[in-house]
Amino acid sequence: MPEPITPVTFPPAFLWGAATSAYQIEGAVREGGRTPSIWDTFSHTPGRTAGGEHGDIAVDHYHRYRDDVALMADLGLTAYRFSVSWPRVQPTGRGPAVQVGLDFYRRLVDELLAVGIKPALTLYHWDLPQELEDAGGWPERDTAYRFAEYAQIMGEALGDRVEQWITLNEPWCSAFLGYGSGVHAPGRTDAAASLKAAHHLNLAHGLATSVLRASMPARNSVAVSLNSSVVRPASQSPEDMAAARKIDDLANGVFHGPMLHGSYPQSLFEATRSVTDWSFVQDGDLTLIHQPLDALGLNYYTPTLVEAAEAAPAGPRADGHGVSAYTPWPGADDVAFLQTPGERTEMGWTIDPTGLYDLITRYTREAPGLPLYVTENGAAYDDKPDPEGNVHDPERIAYLHGHLSAVRRAIADGADVRGYYLWSLMDNFEWAYGYEKRFGAVYVDYATLERTPKSSARWYGEAARTGVLPAVGEA
Repeated sequence: MPEPITPVTFPPAFLWGAATSAYQIEGAVREGGRTPSIWDTFSHTPGRTAGGEHGDIAVDHYHRYRDDVALMADLGLTAYRFSVSWPRVQPTGRGPAVQVGLDFYRRLVDELLAVGIKPALTLYHWDLPQELEDAGGWPERDTAYRFAEYAQIMGEALGDRVEQWITLNEPWCSAFLGYGSGVHAPGRTDAAASLKAAHHLNLAHGLATSVLRASMPARNSVAVSLNSSVVRPASQSPEDMAAARKIDDLANGVFHGPMLHGSYPQSLFEATRSVTDWSFVQDGDLTLIHQPLDALGLNYYTPTLVEAAEAAPAGPRADGHGVSAYTPWPGADDVAFLQTPGERTEMGWTIDPTGLYDLITRYTREAPGLPLYVTENGAAYDDKPDPEGNVHDPERIAYLHGHLSAVRRAIADGADVRGYYLWSLMDNFEWAYGYEKRFGAVYVDYATLERTPKSSARWYGEAARTGVLPAVGEA
């Protein structure tokens, strides 16, 4: 007789959430005083996104937020992570707020609180006001100070109702995909600029953390969400180990070094000395960046496998996800990225829950005592309705079961993980991929904008209501 399967049970206070970002879902890009962000400009530039698609309408969350909140409540979610569109609140990135923009987020937060869903507000999910990019963008130091002004506006407006705050989402993407490889907005390909951008994003985080604390109740939590890479060497050879260390510095140390420890890795400076002399780091910057955090958000999708290689020639090459572009890895032309073995999602990313376990346990060691949240985790599949209009996605259910089980194993091993945010609540504009890749637990018909919960949404909702993972075959 087979042994009974032990249920995967989570702590009672564990938050079961879903996540979205403003540009990917809101639409209404010209309403209420909103001006273009870098993603409006980028997505309207021919050749930048799949099919020339953009977020002008997206999934029209701006007009349908009440229905979307009701859907979350029906599913049983206890938390919702959303981002604020900076140019909707502060159109030029300077000066006073536009109240109609703030009012949208006030209404959204009130709607969430009314149904018992805890809001988690991300200040920056990549939609820099275009006017700030025209002034130099993140490679310019002033952008960090403009971000701090914006953070203060938001803290004063919503700090009485929102307790969970996240300064930046995946600053690695903002810096290195936006200014290094050019596959994200604003689409620049300048290795030195990408490192400047990384530093000024760090500075923006530190400044914003300080002003949020000064403008909000002490009970509120301030965090940052990092897409820290789980970097694995192809072998234990000294060369491959050195390659992995170099990518770990560029993916992880460049952010968690100053944020968590108050310093950049010395090996990062050595690896990038041919790109920049780091003279943009001013006296006192590391103190400004190294603000105590109340929590740390971790975003995880797939591990990274590398080996040492001969230095690649300058110009276009494959990045870590196989996209032909200038490298987002300054100073790492002697590192090759390998495809990890195993099943893959529609993004071509290998499914490996052990990477999430490794990431959580690493940051349990890296920042002992700091509460952790999985602020993004999910998978894209080619979801389609059946003849009855139902959307069955057993692959996503299996993916979620595997990764949530890894989270629970990390908790059992001593990690203080307090919540999980599924990426994403619903299908949406997937950046340069346009509308090709569906990450949502809720299916969106892009012609009618009708929402249909997939079987994974019902499965996840059952986990949220009971605190126990249903079997993979249940939905």
